[in-house]
Amino acid sequence: MAQKVEAMLKPKITPTLGLLGATVNAMALIAPGAFLWITYQLQAAATLPSGASCASDIWSGIVVALVVCFLTALSYAQLAKIYPEAGFASCAYFAEKAFIDSSEEKQHHPASIARLAKLATGWAAHLFYWVYPGVMVAFMATFIGYIYTAFTNKTLTNAEMTIIGVVFAFVTGYIGYRGVTGSTKTSLWINVIQLTALVIFSGLAIWYRWTNPEHATQWAFSGAWDAVKIHSFQGVFVQSTIAILILVGFESCTALAAETKEPEKVIPKAIILSLVIQGLIAYLIEYFAANYMVSEKLTATVTTAATATAAATTSTVTGLAAAAASSAPIGDMARLLGDHVLPGIGFGFMMSIALTVAIAVIGTTLSCMNTAVRVTCGMAEDRELPEMLGFMHGQFSTPHMAMWALVAVSSVIAAIGVRSVVGLTGITLASNLGTFILYGLTCIWTIVAFKGRKDFNAVKHALIPGLGVLANLTMVGGILYLYIIGNADAVSEAHICFWIAGGWAVVSLLYIGLTTVKKTYSVKMVTCVIRPEQLNEVAAALKGQDLMMGMTVIDVRGFGRQRGETNGGSSDETVKFLPKLKLEILVRDWDVDRAMDVIADTLRTGNIGDGKIVVYEAASAMRVRTGERGVYAL
Repeated sequence: MAQKVEAMLKPKITPTLGLLGATVNAMALIAPGAFLWITYQLQAAATLPSGASCASDIWSGIVVALVVCFLTALSYAQLAKIYPEAGFASCAYFAEKAFIDSSEEKQHHPASIARLAKLATGWAAHLFYWVYPGVMVAFMATFIGYIYTAFTNKTLTNAEMTIIGVVFAFVTGYIGYRGVTGSTKTSLWINVIQLTALVIFSGLAIWYRWTNPEHATQWAFSGAWDAVKIHSFQGVFVQSTIAILILVGFESCTALAAETKEPEKVIPKAIILSLVIQGLIAYLIEYFAANYMVSEKLTATVTTAATATAAATTSTVTGLAAAAASSAPIGDMARLLGDHVLPGIGFGFMMSIALTVAIAVIGTTLSCMNTAVRVTCGMAEDRELPEMLGFMHGQFSTPHMAMWALVAVSSVIAAIGVRSVVGLTGITLASNLGTFILYGLTCIWTIVAFKGRKDFNAVKHALIPGLGVLANLTMVGGILYLYIIGNADAVSEAHICFWIAGGWAVVSLLYIGLTTVKKTYSVKMVTCVIRPEQLNEVAAALKGQDLMMGMTVIDVRGFGRQRGETNGGSSDETVKFLPKLKLEILVRDWDVDRAMDVIADTLRTGNIGDGKIVVYEAASAMRVRTGERGVYAL
């Protein structure tokens, strides 16, 4: 019982992840199995501003998107090497620490560039990580609706899909709530399943082209080179703005640094390895195979809406046009493969692929939830978000309050998303906007962090992150531009994106303004109970860090959790009152965390009775001689 209480009062984060664990968690968020099914139709339907199709540049667009991602991934890897202690705060910690180190200051004030950089990065990270899971929950609900229709020829209502989404959000959240070890095992199996399915699908698709069992004569691409070459530079740009959306997530393992063994070595490798396996290998092979097998045998029916002068008409389209018109072109291809390459199991093979897609969506949602709540927890521990969001579960060592809050947010987003494709796409755009702002900022922080270091390398720490900044800004501008000049639905989607991102930015700016004022002018009372012989050490440490504006020392007697025992406790119910010193220190609000760390580092011996630190709100303070109040009285 005592051990359980101890765990609840002081949960510990135990490093359990190695390179495999960190890598599969990042790979789960990239999820090529899920996005091939979800996004191939969008990429096949992509058009130039003139209205002409640019589907022929799908593969080359992914290559360009991969270049953007690798530039960003290399920047993340460099920061993870020098800041392995980042822990949950991840990107937000990188931003703050880069400026603190570059200025060689021991601390910074509330309106400093370091804090503003941290909060700007946190704003972008939350726009990405807290919106994205809801989008995936909506995708899952819609996907289950598609499968239900395939079996029954009936359609689920919006209310039914909303219920499915809420249940899925809670189930996925529960897996994350149980801890990173369980999440890692889930992610590992998900990656094995989806990669195996993709290998089978890709192999069969290439074999289909080589053997041509249906005697196709009109292939979408004349050969292997035609499927990968650049057909139009403008088309490549359009396709890259879509493809970039399927590659994000490689950086998510940086939020697991606290749970990773040797994070300074493991996390940088995991960032690059996850992108190589899933992006460079899986995506390029599977998209090549899908493109390679498309012919006139892939068909879809297109219905033209009735007008005042003409009745509704239906027509059949083939090839890439069919892929653009289908609700699930990869499912249609799987049917062709099952019917003509395998022994007549088209529907069964399609359903098997669909099942792996569902599993991949689970992994994507889980990985993003794990990353989101850890970044939130890290900022809450730094007193930049409500304290309750930083509460850790005693048994599972997870930010459980943040997790359940995210589950609720994801359920709301899903409820909106299943009702309107336009609404869901607009929400997705807002998440993507946050992604590329976050990536661009991280590249900037890489330059800032390394510019004055002895290990500065012009290529690694200036050229690569500089190109990463430009590439991510180009993606942001390209996505918004293409949606703004598009059709009515695209414009509506862009408006939704602006409202969400703009609203979040306004809320964030108000929060920054209010908290900056509070941190600048308010004071806190830091009290600590210590061993008498440690007084001089504590005073010297605080003075050395310019944190001690004055101190009151009081002789006290008392006991803590051990009832005064110093040998680990005993069954004796007698309470011993031990002689201690109580220190009362008034500090500036923004100095509280640093003051607590300095005191704790000085007092900590690892033995029972090291002491306690408690912080109280100080409504005000006054310097009697001058009448100065608040922080000016210190």
